Amino acid sequence: MSETKTSLFRWKLHGNGTSINPGDVVLPGERLSWPRTIGIGAQHVVAMFGATFLVPLLTGFPPSTTLFFTAIGTLLFFLITAGRLPSYLGSSFALIAPITAVSASMGSSYALGGIIATGATLAAVGLIVHFAGVRWIDAVMPPVVTGAIVALIGLNLAPAAWNWVKEGPITAVVTIVSICLVTVLFKGILGRLSILIGVLIGYVAAIIQGQVDFSTVSRPLGSASPSSRPQALPPRPWACSCRSCSSWSRRTSAT
Repeated sequence: MSETKTSLFRWKLHGNGTSINPGDVVLPGERLSWPRTIGIGAQHVVAMFGATFLVPLLTGFPPSTTLFFTAIGTLLFFLITAGRLPSYLGSSFALIAPITAVSASMGSSYALGGIIATGATLAAVGLIVHFAGVRWIDAVMPPVVTGAIVALIGLNLAPAAWNWVKEGPITAVVTIVSICLVTVLFKGILGRLSILIGVLIGYVAAIIQGQVDFSTVSRPLGSASPSSRPQALPPRPWACSCRSCSSWSRRTSAT
């Protein structure tokens, strides 16, 4: 096996760059031809952008700030891995339910503290995986567990997706039908880019119906900067927020 170049901005061409044999896998250090690479990358960004933008809308955080920091995280991840594992780091749907619950019961500051604590925990897990490997993850979280978690996340988000469909039913139907038709009718790279093509067709349908507002595009660049609204952390972000611990904390504070 030849050694794959994985330094920054250097990927080995997979095969002839235009076709993938059945069972073949394009490794992180490989790429297809540049038109196919750009198309698949654009589809990934489009799919992740919708998810990244939806999470702050559902949790009440500023979308512009969320997009700004996902961009920073993606660039840092790309530089740290030297391009060996290109990926877009977006918002996590797994945090929607706890963020919504904590924000409703205790306030957004506690939800923000929980997000920071989750990020620190994930960083610690990353260090453990780096030195100990991934076998323990496969033992603790087999596919049946991770699959159930993903299914539950999707079921919890179904009402939100349906609410968006009701706001633009024609655009939603055009987009979904376009994705299905492109997937079924086209083979090769066009069939693999069904989401990107379907979103573009749905976007054109939204423009025709006057559902796209271009007024914000004409604003100066500075007006689109991330929100600088301060988000205060709880007085003791390390404290447990469960009901029993919270009541105990209030009693000790009163005394």
